[in-house]
Amino acid sequence: MMIKLDKKIILASKSPRRKALMEGLGIEFEQRTKETDESFPATLTPEEVAGYLSEKKAKAFTGEMKSSELIIASDTIVVMNGEILGKPKDYLEALQMLQKLSGNMHQVFTAVTIMDDNKIQTFTDMTKVYMKDFSNEEIEYYVSLYHPLDKAGAYGIQEWIGYIAVEKIEGSYFTVMGLPVHLVYDVLKNW
Repeated sequence: MMIKLDKKIILASKSPRRKALMEGLGIEFEQRTKETDESFPATLTPEEVAGYLSEKKAKAFTGEMKSSELIIASDTIVVMNGEILGKPKDYLEALQMLQKLSGNMHQVFTAVTIMDDNKIQTFTDMTKVYMKDFSNEEIEYYVSLYHPLDKAGAYGIQEWIGYIAVEKIEGSYFTVMGLPVHLVYDVLKNW
């Protein structure tokens, strides 16, 4: 069933991955972003952090969105042993994050906030990612070639490191990419 909304959908993200996933749903939308402070209260759980940041990104449009518009904002975080691995600040931090992930399981939380002038709904999906051991040489190759500074946990599952290192996942591959499209579709279908 194609989604028929009487609202213009705005994807509040610069991410080319989220753009490609939305296009894959066959939904017409435009991308529009606002600079948003990504700080959060230290008292939040990892699942709450993703939802908090997703809502913050959507609410940044409050006061300037039209009644004919619907905002979709999203945030992804990587969590290993309770530690949140956000977007690396630099090359060195990217290397360190990937060294931590090597040979270990981590969780990826992606939250989505959908908002129009009448309501707001936030939901979070979690996927477990199991990575095999990979070498420092492989890490350096990946970071220097792909520059994953715009990705939580310093990697994209759809890129080279995902091909060679991800042994299995429990949950949605698309959640790890940055947008649980199966949930977005269901929420929009019933909006």
